Amino acid sequence: MPTMTNTNKWDTRTLVTMALLAAIAILLSFLEFPIFAAVPFLKLDVSFTPCAVAGFAYGPLAGFVVGAITAVAHGMISGNWVGALMNIVMVLAFVVPAAFIYKKNHTFKGAVIALVVATLVQSIVSVPANVLIDPLYGVPADVVLGLAGWIAAFNVVKGVANSVLTMVVYKSISNLITPQKDQVSGR
Repeated sequence: MPTMTNTNKWDTRTLVTMALLAAIAILLSFLEFPIFAAVPFLKLDVSFTPCAVAGFAYGPLAGFVVGAITAVAHGMISGNWVGALMNIVMVLAFVVPAAFIYKKNHTFKGAVIALVVATLVQSIVSVPANVLIDPLYGVPADVVLGLAGWIAAFNVVKGVANSVLTMVVYKSISNLITPQKDQVSGR
């Protein structure tokens, strides 16, 4: 009888961990609050933290998948599809660069650099993304451009908050969730 090998990138344990991280991110996505009185519709949440943890542990695609699942679930529950679309774009801008850089430089310094770059990318992408997506809410692009400074500042704060939490959480649980080499086979 021929032996079969698993050619999937993610094993069952990884998929279960990603699902748990997505569930945590979904819950965190509903714990949101405004941080700038001038733009109360921009609400801070730390749902990118579990996504970044997945990205650090399993790579950029895993982090994006956890983030996309979170955005879609939040959109389904809240009925806010425009917000879900924005969150997919922003998780792509934050988690993917962070996970990619950390994958190449798997050190504390690499993690710090990854999260600083991710915060900058998220902040830069946030303005054009809002210009393109906010008109779906009925907000004209020129109004969004007038709020560009607030949007960028908000995303810096959001990036820093998610970055700090990612560092704390990932350091605390990385030994539990990252794949360990099989000591018998050396894989």
